[in-house]
Amino acid sequence: MIQLLYLVLFIEGAVALFLMVKIGPLREMAMKGLDQLKSGKGPATVKTLACTLSVILVSSVATILKIQNRGVKLGTVTPMDQVLWRTHLLEASLIGYSLFLALVIDRLHHYLQKLINLRKTVGTSREEVEKLKMEHHRFKEKEEKSSDEIKKLQVEVSNLTEKLQKLKSEFEEQEQRAITAEAYVASLRKQSEELLLEYDRLLEDNQILQTQALAFRG
Repeated sequence: MIQLLYLVLFIEGAVALFLMVKIGPLREMAMKGLDQLKSGKGPATVKTLACTLSVILVSSVATILKIQNRGVKLGTVTPMDQVLWRTHLLEASLIGYSLFLALVIDRLHHYLQKLINLRKTVGTSREEVEKLKMEHHRFKEKEEKSSDEIKKLQVEVSNLTEKLQKLKSEFEEQEQRAITAEAYVASLRKQSEELLLEYDRLLEDNQILQTQALAFRG
């Protein structure tokens, strides 16, 4: 029993050391072993062993207390009681250390699992952050291109506005010229009508004069 407890204590100490200190692939091997131990029927087996060891521990402590009480009553401790006392004390100490190391290993395994999951989460978050940065960079490039295109369009609009103003000015000048030309044509038409009337009047006067001249000759 003592040799078996020493072996268990040595194994637990090695596992705890591998969990606390990363030595090559030993930590990963220890984590995988504990994962398998905690899956399936492993937890029930471990609880049964822990309960058995706890019962043995309580029994050893009770035996130690009985031996001490018997020694107190007798005033002396026999060699056999001394051997039993030391044996049970060593056994109780080894069981206590084994249970304590088992608890430490369980907590180390639990927190290392949490740490691994957190690292995975952080890794995933970093990838998402990198993707978001890349998308932000792409959007920024698109925004810059759009800004350049908007500036070009604004320049084109400004040029078209200037051309439109020039065309409007030219149209107004042409319209003014047309109005002036129409007024001039109207004036010429009026003068022409007056000249025609004057020409008709002169023809009538000429006709009258010719008639008078013929009458005078006759």
